[in-house]
Amino acid sequence: MSDDAPVSASTPLADWLAELAQPTGAPGGGAASAVLLATSAALLRMVAEYTPDDARASECAERLASRRTEVLDAAHTDGLRSAELGAALNRSADDPDRDVRVRDAACAAARASQLIGHVGHALVSELRLLSQISKPPLAADVAVAAAALAAGISGAAINLRADLQLARRHGAASTAVTEFQAEVRSLGIARSAAADISEQVAEILDR
Repeated sequence: MSDDAPVSASTPLADWLAELAQPTGAPGGGAASAVLLATSAALLRMVAEYTPDDARASECAERLASRRTEVLDAAHTDGLRSAELGAALNRSADDPDRDVRVRDAACAAARASQLIGHVGHALVSELRLLSQISKPPLAADVAVAAAALAAGISGAAINLRADLQLARRHGAASTAVTEFQAEVRSLGIARSAAADISEQVAEILDR
């Protein structure tokens, strides 16, 4: 595997984690957040598949399969953008184009984080549905999926904030980051919703 090629999300998990542990940033925290969302989507689909007598669950399972693929693609894209941002940051401080390159790369990385966040938003509604219609023995799986979802959304928001900070420090106009700032707030709401569902469902296990 070349040093400048972000590891694909189709790489075996052990190899992907080994790449994540390397000081390359591609994959980095954004891709890791996406994988958490993909894990949540996969676990939620398992729950949906265990509820075959409800048409809503069957429809949900189909959507979750698409969301899992979507967020794994987003993980790969995030790795590409992270590599580009790293290359921009590594340019010489004397390079007159450095600020522009970092600004543009940070904005592109923010868009990648935003894509990951969008999947997190969509998964919250699927989680809410399954928490209402799934069978009681699946409560632990729903709660774990909700916790993974909350963590993935939180990670996406953190990375988005970091990208925006870099963009501003290197000359991005305030109007260029307004949309992303609204997304950060929206992700905070989605994270809280997922975390609340995780706690509510987990409480069933103590009864």
